[in-house]
Amino acid sequence: MADARTGSTAARIALYALLVVVGALVAAAGALVQAAWFPGGLVLALAGAVGLFWTGTRLMGGRGGVGAPAAGWLITVVLLTASRPEGDFVFGAGIGSYVFLVGGMAGAVICATIGGFAQPGGPAARLGK
Repeated sequence: MADARTGSTAARIALYALLVVVGALVAAAGALVQAAWFPGGLVLALAGAVGLFWTGTRLMGGRGGVGAPAAGWLITVVLLTASRPEGDFVFGAGIGSYVFLVGGMAGAVICATIGGFAQPGGPAARLGK
């Protein structure tokens, strides 16, 4: 599987920027879908977010790849939770909104901490033995 470790620094930065933008798009779409088709929309929105986080991790070849889409996702979700002067906001006060917010953050943490990556510059076995 080819990943971004073999590319140039400019390509890695561009890929990180793309992951931030896609994370923002997934958050906006998930915010709309999770309330529209409850509970199936909530599952779909969380699956899309976790799928993006996992893809970013695999694409970048390490745990740092989850940070870019998670940052875009989190910033967008926080901006969408703020009420506007007109009184409109995207998230309601239902349980689905809270599950989406906490579930998305938990999914990002799980994708960042899950194992399966070789240590840099060394064998896949544990070092120090």
